[in-house]
Parts: sequence; structure tokens; C-alpha cells
Amino acid sequence: MNYSAADVFLSAPPPSFELREREPLLPFISDKYLSLILTIVIYWVVSIFFHIIDTFDLLPKYRMHPPEEVSSRNKVTVTEVIRDVLLQQLIQTIIGIMLTEYDPPDYVGMEAHDIWVLAHKLPFLSLPVVSFLYYYGFSTMKIIAAFFAVDTWQYFVHRTLHTYKYLYRTFHSRHHRLYVPYAFGALYNHPFESLLDSLGAGLAFKLCGLTIRESLIFFSFSTLKTVDDHCGYALPFDPLQIIFQNNAAYHDIHHQQFGIKTNFSQPFFIFWDKLLGTQYKGNRVGRNAAAAEKSETEKKEE
Repeated sequence: MNYSAADVFLSAPPPSFELREREPLLPFISDKYLSLILTIVIYWVVSIFFHIIDTFDLLPKYRMHPPEEVSSRNKVTVTEVIRDVLLQQLIQTIIGIMLTEYDPPDYVGMEAHDIWVLAHKLPFLSLPVVSFLYYYGFSTMKIIAAFFAVDTWQYFVHRTLHTYKYLYRTFHSRHHRLYVPYAFGALYNHPFESLLDSLGAGLAFKLCGLTIRESLIFFSFSTLKTVDDHCGYALPFDPLQIIFQNNAAYHDIHHQQFGIKTNFSQPFFIFWDKLLGTQYKGNRVGRNAAAAEKSETEKKEE
């Protein structure tokens, strides 16, 4: 009888192993600090990319607002936006260091043993499938779970900041000085709200048991998504805007006066808006925003 390599592997005793600390992705910096720095790099690289598009008006037909609205409707200067974004990034870096300061090192060397154990626990799966789950599947599930966790935190914190006038006027109204969002204004917040946002991301990281490598993907993707949601463009070729209903057009509605009490979800999914009835039901988006708000103002005056 011919036995496959998988049969031989599974019929043998569990492989022995020797643990060793995982080598960092880059030899000159630990994965922990790389994950903290990479989020900042991604934020500014993607923001500069969209700023170049804005400056040279490279994609005018995909703009959700005409260029003149940026200066006429926004109530904050570019300098103030950059200052507060840098402050938020300082806050998130400090919290990131605190959350991971006492985490044990990430060890490797036990992979074959763990796959052997897992294969015997899941005998109905082939060895290649078990190996795929071990190396990629479980990590993907944990990261997606972290997406849901951070969305839950963001929805209820965000909605609370809109529900109570004191909280809105004192803290969250600062972010809404950007009626016409642009990419590098994505993290323009009051420092207290910056602290809440950073705590929510850190809580998702801890609750879902992400490793440092997994957190690197989670935080980097979250940053990329947040910037894209504030880019000011409805791009039919942007994979983030295609895959996620919670995209730049969806979040832009929340920045307009007519939609400010809706579309609280961010940054990934919209299930909380759907479940709790806070999804915007109208059709006023993008270039119609200024006209819609003018119409709303006229109706109130009448």
C-alpha cells in the first residue's frame, strides 16, 4: 500500500519543536514599532496622493464636491487640521506602546507540531487545508473579528457624541468643521476623541487576540480605510469603495447638515446603522450637498 507524505506525517508521533523568538520583518526595527510607524507613514503617503489629485484637479468627474466648496464651507484651516492630526498620531502611538509594552515575545518553531495537533482535531479536513487554516485562515478570521469589534466601538461612541449636545459641542463638533472632507483631515479630532478612537482600536486588538504581525495588518488597513473614507472622491475603480458599503460617499453624507444624524458607522461595515435605523435613506450625495443644505435652510426660514 502506498502512503502519501500526509499519511506518514499524521501517523507519526507529534513532531518535537524548539521555540525561538520570531525575527522582525525588518532587521533594524521591531515589529511592534514597525506597526506603529507604518500607520503614520500610510496615512501621510495616501493623504499626499489624494492631495496631489486635489491640487492638480486630476479626477474632476469623481469629486463629490466642487473645489471651491473646500474653502467656502470648511470652518478650519489646513494648519489646524495638520496640527490636530499629528497630535492624534502622537496619542495613538503612546497608547500603542502602552498596550504592547508587556506582551510576551512572538515565538516560532512549533508550527509542525501545532499543525499535527490541529489535523488530529479536524480529521475531516485534508492536511493542506489544515495548514492553510493554521498559517492564514485563523489570522484572517481574527482580523475580521477585530474589524467588527472596532466598528462596534466606533458606532456607539460616535452616536453618543452626536446624541448629547454637550459632548457634541465640546468634542465631536471639531471634526465636523470639515463639511467637505479631504484625505489628510481623516484624523482631525478633538484630543479627547482621539483618545477614545485609539482606545477602541487597542481594545479590538486585545479582545481578538491579535499577534503583533496581525495587528500590523489590522492597524495599517484601518488607517488606509479611514483616509480613503475622507478622500472626497467616489471612485468606481477604488477596491475599498467597491468592496465596502461604508465608503467615501457613505461617510460624506454624515458630514453634510442633512445627514449628520445618520450614517454613524465607520470605518468598515454598516450593519449597526441598518440594525438600529440610522442609515441615511435619501439620495442627496456628493455634488448635490451644497444645494441640498441651501434648500434645507430655506425651508426652515419659511
